[in-house]
Amino acid sequence: MAFYFSRRKLKPREEEESGELNIVPYLDILMNLIIFMLLSITGLASFGILNVSAPNYGGPSAAVQPENAEQPKLTLSVLISKKGYFVNSENAILGEAGAPTIPVKADGTYDYEALSATMLKIKQAFPSETKVIIAADADVQYEALIATMDACRETQGKERHTLFPDVTLGAM
Repeated sequence: MAFYFSRRKLKPREEEESGELNIVPYLDILMNLIIFMLLSITGLASFGILNVSAPNYGGPSAAVQPENAEQPKLTLSVLISKKGYFVNSENAILGEAGAPTIPVKADGTYDYEALSATMLKIKQAFPSETKVIIAADADVQYEALIATMDACRETQGKERHTLFPDVTLGAM
């Protein structure tokens, strides 16, 4: 009687791979993406910044001193509607009651040049004032709001003069 090994037993079986998952390349890619996104966000964020302040709720703080009590106070606001611009202050409304101060043009676009000219006249009457409140109807386009802010902040054309750089967005 001879003893023979079976081929199954002679052939070494490959051990099943129960190894670990190598995640080092995956982490390298993620770190590179995170660094790229952080650097690109900080570089691109400076292009789209407009200095706009939110309205204050509540009274002024005790640390705030009135600048000049003798000079009349101007709380200038520009309201944007489908009819046009309503420019008013704390004491008066410019234009006729119920009608916009600066109506829209015949083609339905806003008259930014007339608004800038009106702001220039107000700035000449109140040279130390820098604040304006801008409010818009819900159906006014975003581009019209930004163009209105630009028209209130500085004059248009070759020679630009600063008008009201401190813009506050309000609600209608």
